[in-house]
Amino acid sequence: MNADFIGWLSAAILVMTISRQVYTQWRARSVAGVSKWLFIGQLAASLGFTIYSYLVENWVFVFANFFIFLTAVAGEVVYMRNKRLTQGKTGG
Repeated sequence: MNADFIGWLSAAILVMTISRQVYTQWRARSVAGVSKWLFIGQLAASLGFTIYSYLVENWVFVFANFFIFLTAVAGEVVYMRNKRLTQGKTGG
């Protein structure tokens, strides 16, 4: 089995898994059990790993980390929306 195939498959599974979690949070309209620091840390780490992967010319990880970065952006947007909705319901 080709090593790149394993890398691309693993990257796709990871991106789909994280994307599904963000989608679930979006649908739930809740911030329960979710820390905004999770997404901030994910943003920083994914951006750093994307740059590193580019510099070492590892295209599997450039792709994976860039899309994980995008899911972190989406996750932060969903978190902020859900927090705003939650505060609106509680009046605070």
